[in-house]
Amino acid sequence: MKKRPKIEQLAECLPRRCKFGDIDGLAEVNGFGLLLEWKTAAADLPTGQRIAYEKLSRNGVLSVLVVAGNAETMEVHASGRYFHGKWSGWTEGDLDDVKTAIRKWVKWAEAKHAD
Repeated sequence: MKKRPKIEQLAECLPRRCKFGDIDGLAEVNGFGLLLEWKTAAADLPTGQRIAYEKLSRNGVLSVLVVAGNAETMEVHASGRYFHGKWSGWTEGDLDDVKTAIRKWVKWAEAKHAD
């Protein structure tokens, strides 16, 4: 925690009620980004986060993989994704399912070229 930036101190620089969020993981392959968001439970995302992921994923350059589970033990209960602005919904699964989803995304990104 000591090395975590205090991003809330930067919120005054953003318009309206916008604020910085933390990113659990981000990978880039061939100009495409996969953002990893880890949650403790498969529940609705906060409104601001949901809107941001819908908008950021709209053009297909960024995809968001949302995982529900215990980050410390890496026990996964469910996952879902934002792609082209759409939420897939939660699908029950485990860590192997998350790894499979990431590998499929990598294969997709390697076959395409971002402009």
